Amino acid sequence: MKWLTLTVGVGVSALLMGCAVGPKYQRPPVQAPEAYKTEGPWRVAAPKDSLPKGAWWEIFHDAELNDYEQQLLKANQSLVAAQDRLNQARALARVASAGLFPQASADPNASRNRYSGHRPQVVTIGRPLTQSTYDIPFLLSYEPDLFGKYRRTLEASNATLQATAADMYNVNLVLTAELAADYFSLRELDAETQVVQQSVAIQQKGLQLVENRHTGGVASGLDLAQQQTLLDSTVTQLSLVQQQRAQYEHAIAMLTGNAASAFSVPVAPLHTTPPPIPLGVPSDLLERRPDVATAERNMAYENAEVGVATAAFYPQLTLSGSGGFQSTSIANLISAPSAIWSLGGDLLQPIFQGGRNRANLAATKAAYDESVANYREAVLTAFQQVEDGLSGLNALSQATTSQNAAVSDARRALQIANNRYVGGVTSYLDVITAQSALLTNERLATQLLGQEMVTSVYLVKAVGGGWDASQIQNEQVRPQAIQAVQR
Repeated sequence: MKWLTLTVGVGVSALLMGCAVGPKYQRPPVQAPEAYKTEGPWRVAAPKDSLPKGAWWEIFHDAELNDYEQQLLKANQSLVAAQDRLNQARALARVASAGLFPQASADPNASRNRYSGHRPQVVTIGRPLTQSTYDIPFLLSYEPDLFGKYRRTLEASNATLQATAADMYNVNLVLTAELAADYFSLRELDAETQVVQQSVAIQQKGLQLVENRHTGGVASGLDLAQQQTLLDSTVTQLSLVQQQRAQYEHAIAMLTGNAASAFSVPVAPLHTTPPPIPLGVPSDLLERRPDVATAERNMAYENAEVGVATAAFYPQLTLSGSGGFQSTSIANLISAPSAIWSLGGDLLQPIFQGGRNRANLAATKAAYDESVANYREAVLTAFQQVEDGLSGLNALSQATTSQNAAVSDARRALQIANNRYVGGVTSYLDVITAQSALLTNERLATQLLGQEMVTSVYLVKAVGGGWDASQIQNEQVRPQAIQAVQR
């Protein structure tokens, strides 16, 4: 139809000539340090070294951990929910793009009505009237985006879409890091269990020695009671360590989408060291942290909302047209005499709104300023977390070295105490003290190794886990001509 072609042509021309009011988005500057303050306790990673994209945990070279991580990616319900939120944001962005196209509808209807004989009328015959009415109207309306209201709305929706995508990657990073941390904590408890079990064996031998000497009248009942007390206390510690391990096993079950009652992790004591972690420079965090990317995309959203609020001050042009057929008889409904049509336009210019538009604009500007502060806070938090990881690993590395020496010293002290006791030089209290000191130092050495591995995991998380912002750039909806004929 000519009127349809005319309406669409005018609307498209107006759209092409329109401009988008409001500020153009630019990422605000953030001052990043040139280098990290703390140096790691490992060799510097070579330029070719990098975290595996999408599978950063492979840097630890643990096949069992790799398997659990893959289970998490397939079955974790929090990750499924994050993917659903992304799908929702993608659909809502398509909804926002619909405003750029004409809206057409058809409303066929039929009715039969009886009109009063006393109704207002032009002719003088005053009698009741009963008649049928059949309509097939087609309606078309279009609001050219003269000042960018719909384009800014789509820009805001795309920013939200990308922020949601970054959120999903952040959920992925948080969950996989939590799984790795729980896994290494469990393995540390396996090693700690082994240490306590060895101490139980040593103390049982000591108890047997004291019992034999007590039977022979050489050792006192006090020596026997002290050794039995130490052994009972160590057995209690073993139960507590095993209870802690069970909790981590249950956490791993939940993260991997398994029921805790039907899930178990084979015992395998921790025997590894933290790998070298490629850090890059601090400014890399602006592109490598998904939570920072979320904060940055939230700024883009708020900036676009300022544009939408600004467009409310400008005129809104609505073009409309309708056509179709109307008749009192269905037999001649589709005929030239039954044809109806209408063309029109409406130009709305806000004049007095009680300050509503001005207040909305002020609110969106304030929201944008808030998003800038949140973005800068996210960046500072990222710097802090990396420095925390580096300083933590540095301190733990030094502590591990000295603690390993302490374990060696404790073993030597226990041997000396045993020899002196058997030789009758000292009381059995020295042996009790040496056994207790050895257990404490061996457990601490094991705990320090576990803390090193967990801190390494969180350092990988702090630098983004191999992610970069380019992974969300393609997450955006662009208007397509096919939408003009879609429902």
